[in-house]
Amino acid sequence: MTLGTFLQNSKCIQVRDKVLILRPTYVAGKYGVICGRESNSNNQASQRWLIQVEDVDSSNIIVSLILGEFILINSE
Repeated sequence: MTLGTFLQNSKCIQVRDKVLILRPTYVAGKYGVICGRESNSNNQASQRWLIQVEDVDSSNIIVSLILGEFILINSE
């Protein structure tokens, strides 16, 4: 994936979009909801997304993933 492709794909991701998590293995196969983009210490947006895992067995799990570690299922 080139940087241009990454930037193009990341622009269509929005808060509350539903995703299927591919990695890491402890949450792979679970669905999640985009909470927002992770920011660096200088308040610049990073290439990582904060995703709340939808899991009935646990309360609140939020993972920080990059494109390729999840698939966008739908957009709100």
